[in-house]
Amino acid sequence: MIAELGHAALWLAAALALLQLVGGALALRGGEADGIAGLARPAAMLQGGLAGFAFFALLYVFAVTDLSVKLVAANSHSLKPLIFKLSGAWGNHEGSMLLWVTVMALAGGLIAAVERRLPEKTMQATLAAQGFVALGFYGFLLLSSNPFERLPEPAMEGLGLNPLLQDIGLALHPPTLYFGYVGLSVAFSFAVGALLTRSVTPDFARAMRPWVLGAWVFLTLGITAGSYWAYYELGWGGWWFWDPVENASLMPWLAATALLHSVSVLASRDALRVWTIMLGVVAFSMSMLGTFLVRSGVLTSVHAFAVDPERGSFILALLAIYIGGALLLFALRASSISEGERFAVASREGALVFNNVMLSAILAVVLLGTLYPLLTEAFDVRVSVGPPYFNPVSAIFTIPMLLVMAVGPLLRWRGDSWARISKELALIAALVIAGLIFFALFEGGALLPLLGLAIAVMLAVASFLPLRGRNLKRLPIAVWGMVVAHFGIAVALFGMASESAFSTERLAALEVGQSATVGPWEVELASVQPVAGPNWTAIEGRMLASYKGGEAQPIAPQSRNFWAPAQQTTESVLLTRWNGQLYAVMGNEANDGRWQLRLWWKPFVTFIWYGGMLIALGGVLAIIGRVQQDLKRRSIRRKGAVRRADMETV
Repeated sequence: MIAELGHAALWLAAALALLQLVGGALALRGGEADGIAGLARPAAMLQGGLAGFAFFALLYVFAVTDLSVKLVAANSHSLKPLIFKLSGAWGNHEGSMLLWVTVMALAGGLIAAVERRLPEKTMQATLAAQGFVALGFYGFLLLSSNPFERLPEPAMEGLGLNPLLQDIGLALHPPTLYFGYVGLSVAFSFAVGALLTRSVTPDFARAMRPWVLGAWVFLTLGITAGSYWAYYELGWGGWWFWDPVENASLMPWLAATALLHSVSVLASRDALRVWTIMLGVVAFSMSMLGTFLVRSGVLTSVHAFAVDPERGSFILALLAIYIGGALLLFALRASSISEGERFAVASREGALVFNNVMLSAILAVVLLGTLYPLLTEAFDVRVSVGPPYFNPVSAIFTIPMLLVMAVGPLLRWRGDSWARISKELALIAALVIAGLIFFALFEGGALLPLLGLAIAVMLAVASFLPLRGRNLKRLPIAVWGMVVAHFGIAVALFGMASESAFSTERLAALEVGQSATVGPWEVELASVQPVAGPNWTAIEGRMLASYKGGEAQPIAPQSRNFWAPAQQTTESVLLTRWNGQLYAVMGNEANDGRWQLRLWWKPFVTFIWYGGMLIALGGVLAIIGRVQQDLKRRSIRRKGAVRRADMETV
């Protein structure tokens, strides 16, 4: 019964999305929010509650392993731990799309409930755009991907979940990404609403900014968690492979980063109006493109949900309608958007525009490298695009972007002179040159990783230069957010460059009692034992690892065999020190009785994920700071309105 109720809730939510679209459109056309036009806000709020109930219903049927539901039978198993049953609800195509729709509906309801800064016509246009986007996804779920479909007869047992997804990472990675994607859909709706009403103003940007910031934070956390999940779960020792589906999450992040800076300039300085609208459309376009790549079946990836072409065509049609329509609207209305305040090239706005151009160029590089193999495959030509293309080509734009990012916060708004910050510029140049010489002399290695190390050290210092000479106790929280986020980029870059420059790998075939060395570690194979889990069996290599001859520590990587579904996986073991990580993977037994073992020593690799968390923390601080500023601004306006009322009374 709960499945039928969830399905009915989806139909009602879809009807409310249509009502939200019609009501918002009527209010936009007539200028008054009464009658049907006045139902857009309550329809959005009620729609959020119904979509939330539908998703709760899906969680319930997975939790109780209701094998009469087709989705549960295909993606769960009665012996799975509860956490994997619940996370399995979105570890498939239908469930993940329901999660997307639910978050979108809840976001739309929240906008309708709390947003009062925009003119009513712009607000109604925004709600209409949000209803239009949601309606397409409801149609996709109800007509093509019903998560509550029943089987004619209940299955005897479920087929289970992909063993690579039976990890706590599944509980963290997809939801955070979806929160980010849906945040961009809200930004898209704001942009469309502003275009329709020709009201691209600082107030519009202030209403849009928290959603962009929130989306950016969640995308940062999602990409960071996904990178670490793939790093330890896949057993290949890498943290980023330029996999097409990894790129599908990176592209919206790049666009959202550019959008975040543009909307902040528009909110604070009334500049970059056209940039902000364009990037709002592009950011959501990239999230839609990622959805198509992951769910259409055109990609073969660990991360992808390979589904039938009919569903892919449905998503492609939605992408064409949403993005094509928005781009057409932008082309028709862009000329009517006023220029906004002007600024000099040597200004903080100028630095932000430069970095937005660089981010857009990197986005184009990643987009081309992701789609090119698909285009050539259409002509029966198979090519592979990987790190040899992505790393050097993206570095052409990343390096100048990072250099300008170090300088930009030191510049004044509107206009400045390079002479005023000549000392800081000299310090930044000296740090880059000194770092490059130091790492080249003492460590050696390829040019690109060494340049990354030098820029990381420079950026770490430059991140705190905007604090020089300021009263730290009175410093706005949003400024602290910028400092922390920029420092996080330096930390992550240092980890990436160190892992690339200094990692060492050892492939060994050992008998019990033998040992192998990798970097400063010596690893002895003490024994090999069979072990069993709730839905798997494994061969566990029990080893003793000692760092530079110190006390040995036990580690136990496994080679697992799952039976629901049948699949072999490797469970790596990570042993972390302040300066790096030992990574061990257990292989198969060779014909001569020796056991295959793969070891890595990865200096400072953990800085990649520490940096990602610092970047997200900077975003959270920025949200807190901006919310405080908006509340203070509203309070001042209210006091001014009260004073004017008192004067009129007198």
